[in-house]
Amino acid sequence: MRAPAKINPCLFVGQVRSQDGRHELVSVMQAVDLADELRLSAAGGAVDEVHCPGVEGPNLVSAAVAAFRARTGWDGPPVRIDIRKRIPVAAGMAGGSADAAAALRLVAAAAGHEEPALLREIAAGLGADVPAQVRPGRFLATGAGERVEPLAPVWPGYAVLVLPSDGALSTPAVYAEFDKLGLQRSAADLAEREREVRAATARRPGTLPPELVVNDLAPAAVSLLPSVGEALEQVAASGADHALVSGSGPTVLGLYGDARVARTAAQTLRRRHPGLVLTEPVVSAPGRGA
Repeated sequence: MRAPAKINPCLFVGQVRSQDGRHELVSVMQAVDLADELRLSAAGGAVDEVHCPGVEGPNLVSAAVAAFRARTGWDGPPVRIDIRKRIPVAAGMAGGSADAAAALRLVAAAAGHEEPALLREIAAGLGADVPAQVRPGRFLATGAGERVEPLAPVWPGYAVLVLPSDGALSTPAVYAEFDKLGLQRSAADLAEREREVRAATARRPGTLPPELVVNDLAPAAVSLLPSVGEALEQVAASGADHALVSGSGPTVLGLYGDARVARTAAQTLRRRHPGLVLTEPVVSAPGRGA
């Protein structure tokens, strides 16, 4: 099963919630064709297993399987999930969240509990980026990411250039720097941004006006890793309609309305950034699996 990465064409970030320490946000989340691959099979032992070569440490996929069993009471035999990584790790593209969402789809199919509302409820407890990836597509996310509403797919011909960074940034570190810089939007400001995004997506489905293509976390990412700012300048100079940080970074994105311009830009930028990837949005209707 494919687990598509996601980008945030807009990401507005507000205050920290007292109940769980997460930041309030308003964001458009868009799945892209750059994807990991997951396969479910019977485990060789008495417990569930997750295998992801090259990735060490705690795995959100294991947490997803455990959360599904706890929430549904499913007592099916132990499963093994193998992950083939293509999404850059710790790059602001929610690769771990994408894998967790795909794992939920896999075990839900095995258990016969595939209700989207149930899976999103479980996903909300795993992280802010997971609920929108339960059924990859284009969504408006609010709250701390747990409230997701489907949006019309982006227009055909759109291309996304993914420029991985040589540096590394952790999401908690970026949010801590964001807070330190005092960049949180007030509740009133965030509510106004939500109103503007809703109006824009209703007026021209699949698009956002330039003034709403914003990532509030970008200044924090650049503050921690100045090379992110250099990459933003390079992508902007390549002819991108928009150059922005992906999520919490350090990956930089170029958004292009003309795929031919994107291909030319990729050829030029690949000389400096051999790990660059050119991809497209997932345009299948929200609510359908990828």
